Amino acid sequence: MSEKYDAVGPLDGLTVIEAGSMISGPTAGRIMADFGADVVKIEHPEFGDHLRNFGPKKNGAGLWWKYLGRNKQSITLNLASERGQVVFEDLVSEADVLIENFRPGTFEKWNLAYEHLRELNQGLVMLRLSGFGQDGPYAERPGFGTLAEAMSGFAYLNGFPDRPPLLPPTGLADGIAALYSTFAVMFALYHRDVNGGSGQCIDTSLIEPILSLLGPQPLRYDQLDEIETRSGNQSTSSAPRNVYQTGDDRYVAISASAQPIAMRVFDAIERPDLKEDPRFETNAKRLENVEELDAIIEGWMGDHTREEVLEAFEEADATIAPIYNVADILDDEHYQARDAVVSIADDQLGEARVQDAFPRFSETPGRVEHLGPELGEHNAAVYSGWLGYDAETIEELDAEGVI
Repeated sequence: MSEKYDAVGPLDGLTVIEAGSMISGPTAGRIMADFGADVVKIEHPEFGDHLRNFGPKKNGAGLWWKYLGRNKQSITLNLASERGQVVFEDLVSEADVLIENFRPGTFEKWNLAYEHLRELNQGLVMLRLSGFGQDGPYAERPGFGTLAEAMSGFAYLNGFPDRPPLLPPTGLADGIAALYSTFAVMFALYHRDVNGGSGQCIDTSLIEPILSLLGPQPLRYDQLDEIETRSGNQSTSSAPRNVYQTGDDRYVAISASAQPIAMRVFDAIERPDLKEDPRFETNAKRLENVEELDAIIEGWMGDHTREEVLEAFEEADATIAPIYNVADILDDEHYQARDAVVSIADDQLGEARVQDAFPRFSETPGRVEHLGPELGEHNAAVYSGWLGYDAETIEELDAEGVI
């Protein structure tokens, strides 16, 4: 339905309607758009996606919007109006996937329930993201990532034992839910297109995906009656594992989850004698004596610069990484060699660096063609070019505030 780019991604030919706002739904749409899907982003005619005004801005452009709106086409449509709902039905009739992340019941209020939309398009895969899911006692509550990070158990485990639970600094639960949702859509499309099935509705909450990444917490409680608590940067499963400060006030992270790696750490810090020390000879012993072990490692690191520490660990083939900020990431030769961050020309921002599409495909790679567009930038392309509305109809829709 839209002009294709020279590089054809693996989702070339897939049409996605994104009717959502903020982070979770738009992230799922962004991933699909990165890999070639035609993603039509529906926004309210007056104020658009709230993401446009969320977080830092430059030249009036929200940087979150520029990131998550990339590779998409922006159209305006008032879904609360009856005529807007008719237009939406026209869009959905031609789509493969519909993404929405409004509060449960909103689409039903707009006469756009899945059962109705499926009558128009039997192959439609509808992805519904919400704070607590489409059913259950909390379904109608407003839901945001922060609430999911609190209720999933993540915040309870995150932080230090003598400090309050710690929330993440970014939309972690939203991002995780979007990732789960994206592969769920692919599963549904495989069922439809390969197994001869029909479309279906996918119900993703924000609380369940992040819970699934916390490991066997429910199993541990059920079987051992144990509730894991905050352990800071240490691990309850292996040692050494921590963040350490170097002599030049920089930081590095170590993880020695396997016995050979732990032995190489002792070589790196010039203490091979610790391999035979009964306090540290096994992982179980190291966990019992982790404070002493961390003090030894940190003492050695305090006498060396971060560069010296990294060189010593690399020579010993021990696992270590510097703690990076975003400036470090952009300056790192490995990120540069893999083109993990690319420079994109944008009318509002000029040349702008942003994360590239990943993972990398050998034959059908994703790409960043453009950053988030202006509100309603693609109205003509979609309403006239795709749906075939004539100029008079489009003028009427505009005059009535429908688009």
